[in-house]
Amino acid sequence: MATYGFHASHEQISPRQLLADVQRAEEVGFTAAMCSDHLEPWSERQGHSGMAWPWLGAALATTNLSFGTVTAPGQRYHPVVVAHAMATLGQMFPGRFWTALGSGENANEHVTGDAWPDKETRHRRLEECVDIIRRLLDGETVNHDGLVRVHEARLWEVADPRPKLIAPVVTAASAARNARWADGVATINAAPETVRAILDAWDEAGGAGHKVLQLHLSWAPTEAEAYAIAHDQWRSNVFAAPACWDLTRASFDEVSRQGVTEEQVRASVLVSSDLGLMVERIHGLADLGFDTVYLHHVGQHQTPFLEAFGERVLPQLT
Repeated sequence: MATYGFHASHEQISPRQLLADVQRAEEVGFTAAMCSDHLEPWSERQGHSGMAWPWLGAALATTNLSFGTVTAPGQRYHPVVVAHAMATLGQMFPGRFWTALGSGENANEHVTGDAWPDKETRHRRLEECVDIIRRLLDGETVNHDGLVRVHEARLWEVADPRPKLIAPVVTAASAARNARWADGVATINAAPETVRAILDAWDEAGGAGHKVLQLHLSWAPTEAEAYAIAHDQWRSNVFAAPACWDLTRASFDEVSRQGVTEEQVRASVLVSSDLGLMVERIHGLADLGFDTVYLHHVGQHQTPFLEAFGERVLPQLT
């Protein structure tokens, strides 16, 4: 049976409110949580982007939930800084914290002023960062000279157990490649055949058994309201790679200003006012092989979603 968690979207909600939301998520029955780690929101309509790392400390200290975050070492964050943050949270809250390490999006990383590398270079940079982070978390003194540079770095606080390093993927090719280093895989909701292909590629490459799904959904008492929320908040997130990796926030706003279809929105977000249908669709994706599913209501007001799902959805899922 899968564990069901709450996804905290820093791009959409202020950190103060998001902390209250995740505390309420635990009260209504969620047993895990994860969050994004953005400098920029996906659109001006979302309008927030608190820093994940101090927020995670507060969230771990004020709930009993396990937590993870999806971050991108290599450009905006040096991998030694990421490892330092991971080790500190892991030492303070043993066994309750994990990190998914991705190659990043230009929307967040361009602020350094460095050129945005091509995808293969970003992949190789990520692999170097993963090796550096893993060695630091194991207590080694690390030197490295490559796409990133490290000089005699050592962490003086080492977490036990070591926080899991998860691979976030959206394609079968990335799943096969990242299975070599990761302690688990995380992906997002898509057509069942796409999700199945990702998991099959992961398994065939010998990937670890831990499998995480982040599921974007929009629920409201009426179908029209549920769709309006999804269209307003998530239509900037319907674009496939490489656009989703390479555009800036201003570009996302421009390309989503008009012309995004209802079909595109519904392909990215599970939209419904029917809680029974929600249970059925969530079960269908979880049963593809995930042990943890994080539900992300894409609206900016989480209380109605939390109350409804706590009372009528989580009991059926668990």
